[in-house]
Amino acid sequence: MVQKYQSPVRVYKYPFELIMAAYERRFPTCPLIPMFVGSDTVNEFKSEDGAIHVIERRCKLDVDAPRLLKKIAGVDFVYFVQKNSLNSRERTLHIEAHNETFSNRVIINEHCCYTVHPENEDWTCFEQSASLDIKSFFGFESTVEKIAMKQYTSNIKKGKEIIEYYLHQLEEEGITFVPRWTPPSITPSSETSSSSCKKQAASMAVVIPDAALKEGLSGDALSSPSAPEPVVGTPDDKLDADYIKRYLGDLTPLQESCLIRLRQWLQETHKGKIPKDEHILRFLRARDFNIDKAREIMCQSLTWRKQHQVDYILDTWTPPQVLQDYYAGGWHHHDKDGRPLYVLRLGQMDTKGLVRALGEEALLRYVLSINEEGLRRCEENTKVFGRPISSWTCLVDLEGLNMRHLWRPGVKALLRIIEVVEANYPETLGRLLILRAPRVFPVLWTLVSPFIDDNTRRKFLIYAGNDYQGPGGLLDYIDKEIIPDFLSGECMCEVPEGGLVPKSLYRTAEELENEDLKLWTETIYQSASVFKGAPHEILVQIVDASSVITWDFDVCKGDIVFNIYHSKRSPQPPKKDSLGAHSITSPGGNNVQLIDKVWQLGRDYSMVESPLICKEGESVQGSHVTRWPGFYILQWKFHSMPACAASSLPRVDDVLASLQVSSHKCKVMYYTEVIGSEDFRGSMTSLESSHSGFSQLSAATTSSSQSHSSSMISR
Repeated sequence: MVQKYQSPVRVYKYPFELIMAAYERRFPTCPLIPMFVGSDTVNEFKSEDGAIHVIERRCKLDVDAPRLLKKIAGVDFVYFVQKNSLNSRERTLHIEAHNETFSNRVIINEHCCYTVHPENEDWTCFEQSASLDIKSFFGFESTVEKIAMKQYTSNIKKGKEIIEYYLHQLEEEGITFVPRWTPPSITPSSETSSSSCKKQAASMAVVIPDAALKEGLSGDALSSPSAPEPVVGTPDDKLDADYIKRYLGDLTPLQESCLIRLRQWLQETHKGKIPKDEHILRFLRARDFNIDKAREIMCQSLTWRKQHQVDYILDTWTPPQVLQDYYAGGWHHHDKDGRPLYVLRLGQMDTKGLVRALGEEALLRYVLSINEEGLRRCEENTKVFGRPISSWTCLVDLEGLNMRHLWRPGVKALLRIIEVVEANYPETLGRLLILRAPRVFPVLWTLVSPFIDDNTRRKFLIYAGNDYQGPGGLLDYIDKEIIPDFLSGECMCEVPEGGLVPKSLYRTAEELENEDLKLWTETIYQSASVFKGAPHEILVQIVDASSVITWDFDVCKGDIVFNIYHSKRSPQPPKKDSLGAHSITSPGGNNVQLIDKVWQLGRDYSMVESPLICKEGESVQGSHVTRWPGFYILQWKFHSMPACAASSLPRVDDVLASLQVSSHKCKVMYYTEVIGSEDFRGSMTSLESSHSGFSQLSAATTSSSQSHSSSMISR
């Protein structure tokens, strides 16, 4: 398996030339890297004007590996070849390195780059990427991989320290400025050099808040009041190392790499509407930074959020008055770590009455709105306290809990809520304080604990009776001034007291079923199944030429091919029978075929867009400006991999597919809309009427201000 690493952008608040002077001091040896024994220059090239300098070195490393492994390998040192390409004119340094030792067994490639910061020419950016592929190593592949990754990550941590060490060394020697490269024919006057030196020194003295590196804010002050303040942003929408530390926390180099790689994948497949970095990081933490597992559960969650429009729940859904009066929970200040604090008086809540009056789905939706509000409060507290806060603390008071709370439909609703929250809000609970647990609590805990993730369960602290008032109790986590009054504190808590829900508010089972169905079917998206040999098609009739057909769909399962066709005549409506060739119904969504088998492409209908192959997990948005009136058919077709060209024999998969079509099924969730060209303001990703952006989870959605005269597909 290939191990990959991608660093965030590291910003040095020094000019490129000074950084290069510090970097060159690492050779031929570097005492700060004990394993770096020495280096010899193999090749060197300099351009006539001195702008280009390419140097190739053979580096000798003493890898910290077990003596037995070195003896088996038959080497004491490992050699790498490093090629540095410095372009003083463009102010860039590209570093490429690969292993020379055991190159037929282990393949290591590394690329580093020093460039000028795009928003401040007196700052320098650094990026690093690497890959490790162990083909074979005497049966010790796993051990070698662990040793290599350990050595590499330790050196990554030292990288910034080494540059700063040599910068400090240069400063002690009185070198605080290195002039930029100039063509040989142009020699700056001493006066110009002097003023330039002062300017460089002044810019180096600027102190920019770390938050500015991501937020794009300007610096607090410049040494010269009249000088313009530099706008600082992360280049090319990449993550900055200082931003990660300020807003996301202290991550190991490999954890940073996982975040960046998963974020890059989302940018490619969910263009314009990826979640915020904090939310991506939650899914990675929930799966111990396994990118594949985190990507799978996150894609499922993003599809779920879109389908049920969870991003708009705080703005579009008002909780029923019954919940506002009888749901005994609410936000209450924050704990000692700055986490938002949610107080739930479960023992005082009539769970049976709430379920009978509202139904399971309304309760679930209310809990989701609480979680959405928690995400918002975490962001606010991160800014207020100046440190990453990505989770909240929940205080649950169980005084009053008894057997009526174990009513079977109520427990069923609780388990459903836990299941949905665990799947879509991982690593949002920082700590759960359960107070005044009665004797009946172990029964409830036995029922719900199997549905709670092990990582979440470790965050539970349970206190019986008044134990929470002693050492290790509530005062260890919450300031005395904000302990609620009902827990013998001094702070008035505005959380509703709960109480019994009047039976006059109870609703019949039929009413509750209809209400539950309404809550979770109010969506602009539709689901469809795509079978091998049975694509799903929808008809769009265009009366006014130059209209715009827009679409937004997620590939939930399998790989599909998306096509758009035009026909002057209307296809025959699909047959009603569920087993006919034109209509296949399935539990996971409908399947409709409109293009008759006797129709011929080019005669009866024509293709107006190039086929688009979409992989499982991708989110696709696009638009087509129509040229003619008539009937347009959007088609999602099963994508089968091409058979091997070396053999004319049918593949086993193809034979099985012909015998069992249901095993070859894809699923898509889609939304389409037709709008007038004069109302079209860019791509589908910016279309307000489609509600396709993640309003709560996403950063600013990318948009295009230019109108499209031709078709456009964005992914």
